[in-house]
Amino acid sequence: MGFGDTAKKIQTLADKAERTYQKINELRSEVEETQTTVLDTSERVQQLENEMAEQRAVLDAVAREVGVDLESVSTEAHITEAERVAEESDGGEPESDDAA
Repeated sequence: MGFGDTAKKIQTLADKAERTYQKINELRSEVEETQTTVLDTSERVQQLENEMAEQRAVLDAVAREVGVDLESVSTEAHITEAERVAEESDGGEPESDDAA
């Protein structure tokens, strides 16, 4: 085996190492961008949760003032949503008591 073959193999190995190094740097950049996006999203979610809590407190106060029972309203909304989901899972056809 001559020096030419060895040099060629070393150059091929060096080229592969350089491509691998570049790819690792690209991946590192992508990971850093993803981490930044996750942190930004987390901050936004926290702000939205705080705003929702404030809005909920205002809504509760208004509901108490006008005499609305929020628990019954919430229960009714959950029942309605569950019925809608059940209808969709049954093929979108409303259930009938006459199906016997």
